Amino acid sequence: MAKRKGKENSFHLTEIAVHGIQEKKGQDIVTLDLRNLKNAVSDFFVICNADSGTQVRAIADSVEFELEKTLKEDAWHKEGFENSDWIILDYVNVVVHIFKTDKRAFYGVEDLWGDAEIKLHQSA
Repeated sequence: MAKRKGKENSFHLTEIAVHGIQEKKGQDIVTLDLRNLKNAVSDFFVICNADSGTQVRAIADSVEFELEKTLKEDAWHKEGFENSDWIILDYVNVVVHIFKTDKRAFYGVEDLWGDAEIKLHQSA
């Protein structure tokens, strides 16, 4: 299992992931703060969407690039690159969800964690 790092690192990692999303014009960017929820799977979820699979992939690549460059962090697990409808980048304490717009509405991840504190971010 991956080593969990401090809460401060989780927040910083989240902010850098958001920056990576903004660099590639990700839409409707939100972070869900799960730290105060019982049985939460991580500290934060970062969620965004894009209109095409190509843009979903570009956003994922940008997030990975920014986190490697800034924090020397590699994703512990990642999936969804095959079809680029929903890419997940799991950094243990922070999980980044990048959806095609229609898939985000269909899966409603925000609704599953409705008790989480939600922060909206401006798109670039």
